[in-house]
Amino acid sequence: MKLSHTVLVFTSLFALGAPAYAQNNAQQEGVKVGDMSIMRKLAPTGALEGQAATQYAQTMRAAEQKNALGPANHPQVIRLRAIADKLIPHALKWNERARQWKWEVNLIGSKQVNAYCMPGGKIAFYSGILDTLKLTDDEVAMIMGHEIAHALREHGAERAGKAVAANIGVKLVELWAGAKGYDPNLAGGLAGGAAKFGMLAFSRSDETEADIVGLDIAARAGYDPRAGVALWQKMGMLNKSAPPQWLSTHPAGTTRIAEIRNHFPEVMPLYAQAKGVSLSALPPYQTNVKGIAPIVYSAK
Repeated sequence: MKLSHTVLVFTSLFALGAPAYAQNNAQQEGVKVGDMSIMRKLAPTGALEGQAATQYAQTMRAAEQKNALGPANHPQVIRLRAIADKLIPHALKWNERARQWKWEVNLIGSKQVNAYCMPGGKIAFYSGILDTLKLTDDEVAMIMGHEIAHALREHGAERAGKAVAANIGVKLVELWAGAKGYDPNLAGGLAGGAAKFGMLAFSRSDETEADIVGLDIAARAGYDPRAGVALWQKMGMLNKSAPPQWLSTHPAGTTRIAEIRNHFPEVMPLYAQAKGVSLSALPPYQTNVKGIAPIVYSAK
């Protein structure tokens, strides 16, 4: 077997850990996603949640020491926690562990355009993402739902497991190459490069899954899924120099918009139901930034 063929086999085996879409939950209304990746089993979820809680607490203490932690009576903190209170009940069905999580929502004063939800339900928004993108409540819900979905689908454990598997795979290829008389360093480099690009693809698939699950959660909570399109149009205005999609851990903005639109037939009825109106009675979604046209959905 040639060295290049061995590396290809390694990459193919590594790809078996990729998540599959639309394979289960067929009986449910709303979005359909596959089972969570088996790779997450290689990393203990409970330990990751404990580590995340410790890191989150340290981050909040550091922000507080810099007078950058939003107080409980800050209007944006109140706003974020109110949105979270609506989203979380609709998030629980995605992961039984989430019922035991000690959910937290905090605001950090920083120009960073960032937000996250750590394993265990530890949510943080940076003021930069709220101010720079001029986020509406619906758009905040799109981001928060997306970040919550990462935690619910245990993407952190999945990435840790894939890293473990990739390192083991590289070592095995090096051992095989040495036994066959090939340069183990060259073989390891080829296998490591293949794994790196595989990890990028896995990260993009995690982002897509988080977008899809986040849409479902937000729609059930009464937030307009069409805000996801406006959000990524705003992000596109901000990130005009983004790297090519195949070199990024995140799908390109146009790809995300297309994926969001593809799932409108699944989530727009949930949103209409949450608002207590028919689909046809929903007005177009209009964001607050000039240059973004009203976003319309018409059921076929």
